[in-house]
Amino acid sequence: MIRALYSAASGMTAQQLNIDNIANNLANANSAGYKSRRAQFQDLLYQNMVTPGSSAGQSTVVPTGLQLGLGTRASSNEIIFQQGDFAATNNPLDLVIQGRGFFQIKQATGQTAYTRAGSFHLDNTGSLVTSDGDQLQPQITIPPTAQAITIATDGTVTYTLPGQTQAQNAGQITLANFQNPAGLNSIGHNLYLPTDASGDATVGTPGGTEGIGTLQQGYLEQSNVSVVDEFINLITSQRAYEANSKVVKAADDMYQQVNNLTR
Repeated sequence: MIRALYSAASGMTAQQLNIDNIANNLANANSAGYKSRRAQFQDLLYQNMVTPGSSAGQSTVVPTGLQLGLGTRASSNEIIFQQGDFAATNNPLDLVIQGRGFFQIKQATGQTAYTRAGSFHLDNTGSLVTSDGDQLQPQITIPPTAQAITIATDGTVTYTLPGQTQAQNAGQITLANFQNPAGLNSIGHNLYLPTDASGDATVGTPGGTEGIGTLQQGYLEQSNVSVVDEFINLITSQRAYEANSKVVKAADDMYQQVNNLTR
């Protein structure tokens, strides 16, 4: 009964974390470029009463054994980098990455972070920045008199000036890719930092030979959270939590019966 109490308690703790994860996914259902996370669990230690394969006689072995598990724990909540839907904005500074890749963002600390959210703006110097004012890398600067801004699928940025027909080149947007994007470290503000698990960034031209996707101007990538799936996961997790709580109640009732034996 002691095992039942602690095993059920570990199940309740695991489902609480699962619900926390679902809540964060639902909260970011409208966050541009957000990638959902999926909680994963693993069983804990086993107490061997009879080890499988142990000797049962001079020439026989135990076929299955007797092992009692001691509960579960959360092992990870993996980032699911499935492409989100594209929403047309008609804003020339909104970009989506069609395929693999991340925009490179220079933080105020000087460290480079990475994002899938392509909602950019112009700061007071004409540089492309995020909504937090962090600069896109490599730096792209648009003069204040620029009229039509065009961003090609390969990241080439051009603009026209009043009274001119020939487009001026403002630079080229490059993208970064990772061997294991699920190993990136989320730091909020739609930004990720590389880790030993993700590997180092491979920088290349959109649509080039590095397996990086292409850019599309005037669109934003929406969150890839499926509200229907998250609600189903919420119901499943809630029922699992309820089932574990009933095990705690059953074990407590059994203890009560044992305590009443001497009365």
